[in-house]
This record gives sequence, structure tokens and C-alpha cells, in this order.
Amino acid sequence: MLLTSDKNISYQQNLSGRRIAIVVLGNQQGPDVKLHLDRIVGAVNAAIPGSYAEVEIPHKD
Repeated sequence: MLLTSDKNISYQQNLSGRRIAIVVLGNQQGPDVKLHLDRIVGAVNAAIPGSYAEVEIPHKD
């Protein structure tokens, strides 16, 4: 399982045939991420080998 904030990973790496799960955070700002840990944990728990998911974290205004 790879948890990253690199939204371009699918363009930078050949992900076909991968055997790891990838979860991408749409915003890596610490305070905003902390407010949405439940969404991140849900995506991580749902990840299976070969899956790719993006969790968009809205900016707190």
C-alpha cells in the first residue's frame, strides 16, 4: 500500500500490473488533512492490491 500526495503518479509511473494499492491525497496540507482522517482511513481500509483511489481534501477556508 502506498499513500502519497503525488497526483501525477499515474502519469509518471506505469501502474499496469502493479500488485500494490495506491491512495492519493488531493491536498497535503497538514491542518486540512487532519480534518478528514476518516475519509483517508476509509480509502486505506478499502484498498486492495492493484487498486488506485484519490481522496480529495477540501481546503478549510
